[in-house]
Amino acid sequence: MTRIAYLGPEATVSQEATVHLFPENQFELIPYKWISDVCSATARGDTDLSVIPIENTIDGSVNPHLDYWLHEVDLPIQAEWIYPSVQNLIGSRSGDSLKDLSHIRHIVSIPVAIAQCQLFLKDTLPGVEFTHVSSTAEGVRLVKERGDAAYAAIGTELAAAKYGLDVLAANITDHHNNYTRFIAVGHTKPELPPTDVRKTSILVTLADDYPGALHQVLSAFAWRKLNLVKIESRPTKKKLGTYYFYIDIEGSLESVLLPAAIDEIEAIGCQVRILGSYPSFTYDLANSEV
Repeated sequence: MTRIAYLGPEATVSQEATVHLFPENQFELIPYKWISDVCSATARGDTDLSVIPIENTIDGSVNPHLDYWLHEVDLPIQAEWIYPSVQNLIGSRSGDSLKDLSHIRHIVSIPVAIAQCQLFLKDTLPGVEFTHVSSTAEGVRLVKERGDAAYAAIGTELAAAKYGLDVLAANITDHHNNYTRFIAVGHTKPELPPTDVRKTSILVTLADDYPGALHQVLSAFAWRKLNLVKIESRPTKKKLGTYYFYIDIEGSLESVLLPAAIDEIEAIGCQVRILGSYPSFTYDLANSEV
């Protein structure tokens, strides 16, 4: 059975997203505490693939995750999928109605989840106190352990079910288009649902002292009408003022135009690292499927 490493603990959005593309009856899912542990497990061969959240609608790129994967390991992308980051208010029901939240005085969660639910919290629970923990799942666990209806957590439905608590208010995030992009990296090609959408990711380091090098790189894609869905500069960590460009391209390396564009970029002295050419899936929130 293919082993999948993901950023734990259990019952977080990362586990929900991992289960969505890699069902537990077909894959063995193994949580790790840090993204370095996730990547290292696959690099060592303890797992076959690593799942990494690298981008979010609200917060943009998750740079620590992106940088560790790019600099510390050599694991190609085998798939990507876009999954909603849905947070819920979780606790114990007081009285007969789940709608009555007046008993809640404390919220336990991570700072990012609290920040993503500011409108709900200000409108519905003004004056509550916040306790920060290491993960949303840990917050739900602590609320269960405390056994006090005045305490609630922000987390996933998976966490509520795991710890036997109620979802007091569902989908309380401020922006309902809050999605996270996950990638599966490793040298194993998993069996996945069919899709016609394919992407390719590359890392480009510009030639030294070549005026207009970035313009030349972009032109190689532009005149071939290849769509760049993302381009981002990140420091090489080798010398101050030196950067590489992370580029996501619509299309596959099996096409004619994309390999030709890469050849043109390398011909002007730029270095190109292929990060993967892979299927892309988008979660359909309405139908709950990719």
